[in-house]
Formats: sequence, structure tokens, C-alpha cells
Amino acid sequence: MNPDDEERAARLTLSFLAEPGEPALGQLLRWCGAGEVVAAVMSGDEPRMALPPAAAGLPGLARAFKRWRARLGRIPPAAALAAWERDGIRLLCPGDPEWPTQLAVLADAQPVALWLRGSADLRYACLRSVSVVGARAATGYGEHVATEIAAALAERGWAVISGGAYGIDSAAHCGALGAEGVTVAVLASGLGYGYPKGHLELFSAIAGQGVLVSEWPPDRAPTRAGFLVRNRVIAALSCGTVVVEAALRSGALSTARHARDLCRPLMAVPGPVTSGQSEGCHEIIREWGAVLVTGARDVIENVSPAGELEARRIGPVYPRDNLDPVTAAVLDAIPSRDGSGPASIAVAAGVDLNTVMQCLGELAAAGFAERCAQGWRLRDG
Repeated sequence: MNPDDEERAARLTLSFLAEPGEPALGQLLRWCGAGEVVAAVMSGDEPRMALPPAAAGLPGLARAFKRWRARLGRIPPAAALAAWERDGIRLLCPGDPEWPTQLAVLADAQPVALWLRGSADLRYACLRSVSVVGARAATGYGEHVATEIAAALAERGWAVISGGAYGIDSAAHCGALGAEGVTVAVLASGLGYGYPKGHLELFSAIAGQGVLVSEWPPDRAPTRAGFLVRNRVIAALSCGTVVVEAALRSGALSTARHARDLCRPLMAVPGPVTSGQSEGCHEIIREWGAVLVTGARDVIENVSPAGELEARRIGPVYPRDNLDPVTAAVLDAIPSRDGSGPASIAVAAGVDLNTVMQCLGELAAAGFAERCAQGWRLRDG
């Protein structure tokens, strides 16, 4: 076994022994390789006997070793690992081409490894991504706004990241899927467990068009604390976080807090002042400096590099004559005032609906068209 294979095997083992985000393990990996840590745990010796002196002196290490040794029975046989692999579940480690390097911002709380299932490349997807999160007990207003924002982001080439939960999370995932975009679900359970169970069909759709992510081994059930631990990864993976709806004690504010502490753009959608499900959004706008946003354009303006969006606001970023014939036909079919749905535009342009959806995203990104209440219309300017 070469050194890289040994490191991967050790990180796989540690994902069964340590809880995600454990400070003791993160600090230890600054001084030792994962293989050294696993060997020390399995030796049965005290940390001061099994590790280099600088590492052995870390606070809380003896208690951590005791916890990890008690979990050695959790390490699955090779047959279980092979079965997960056949189910499309793969292990991702730091240094792999698909590893999202922005997770380094978490320092000692960086995941030791990630379990993935899906067709999308996680690192590439996260380069242009936005987290859309909010209440599980969402209102119809919140679900509508989350769906619209996620769909518009996906149409403009942005991946949508959320937590796979009921309410705002599922609305965000469905919005991106409906626009044929990429979406990433960061789960608080193992991918083989798939919590919540009512979302197994949604998770299958996400795997087919995006990617499912978890720090927990595939067979692990969720814990109450695990949802909060998971939120730091949602915030770190994305270029910015949008809270669509959240009560004052909502778990979505945990993701918002991580985004703020990581100095990532934090945004919130306002709601009715009479709605308790929007009180958390109003709080982080008022007290945390979150930017008030009402649509995808506002979001992109806050997460894009300076100057990227200004050209879009004043008109097309390249001449109409540069459009290919199909895209030009779709542009000609878009009304200038009231707007029209994609199906109607497809009939007028003489192309299929999938082609229209692709062209509309390109035309929106180029500054020719925009979404409106009735569907799509030409953009002024």
C-alpha cells in the first residue's frame, strides 16, 4: 500500500471513530498524519507514549483517545465498504482533485473526510455556489421565495447548497432541480441512512443532477447536535448564505452565524412583520449586518467579484449578432412587456422546452432577458 492509500484508509477509519468537527482531532492532525493517529489509537497506549511529544501534550487528548477506542467496533468489514461503493457512495479526502479547498477556512474544524454520492464534481460546483437555508416549518411565502431564488440562481450557472431538510431546504433543492441546475445537499446523517426518510426521492434526484454530501459514515443516523455541526460545512462550501425564513431560535441561524464568522456574505429575505418565521431574518438584518435581498439578482450582486454584475444591469454584455441561431430565435420569442412562460416561448421559437430553458439561462446571464411574475421578458437597457 502506498502512502496515499494508507492516508485514505486512516481517514476512513477516523470518520467512524471521531465525531465531525472534534477540536482534539483537528489539532492533532496539525502535528501527525492520519495514519499515525489511527496507529496510536489502536495501540492502546496513552497518548504521551504513542505520539510525538508536541502532539501528546494537546489538551483533552486522553479523553478523546478513550472515546475513539470505545468506537473501534464501529469500523465496518470490507464487504460493507464494497456494498456502499456499489451504491455509488465514494470517500473524498483532502488533497483529492474533487476536494473543495475552501473548507480550509474551518481550520481545526475542517472535515477529516467527506462521503459523497452523485454525478456532480463537488469542488467545481462550489466555486460558484450559494447556500439557501431556512425554517423547516416554512410558510407558503417562504417556500415560494426559496424556489424562485434557487431556480434563478441555477439558471445563471450558480449551484445551490442546502441541508436536505423539509421546508426551505427542500424548496431550494427543488427550485434548482426544476431549472436543471446543480444542487448540493449536505446531510446530517449518513448517505445510506438518508434522513429525512420522506426525502428519499428528492435525494435520488439530487444525486442524479448534483451531489449528496455527509461527514458521517453511510450507516449513521442523525443526532440533534449533528445538525448544528453540519451547518458549518454548508456555510464554508458556498460563496455566501441566504436565509429565506427563520424564527428567532431556528437552526438556520446557526448556518448564518458560521457564514458571518467565516466572513462570507450573509443575506436574508424580509418577510411580513407579523410572521414569527421571519423574525430571525429581520434580526440578522438588524443586528448582524446581513444584506436584505429579494431575488437572485441581489444575491449574485453580493457574492460576485466586484464589477461582475454591473455590466448585466445596464444591458447585454455582448452584441446580439454574436448569438447562435437557436438562442437568437429564443430571444426573438421573448415578449418585451408582460412576460411569457418557457413553454409558450418554446412554441414561438420552434424549439423544445429543454433548449429554451438552457437558452433562457444564457440570455439572462448575458443581460438580454429576466424573470418576471408572468415568466420571462426582455430586459430594459
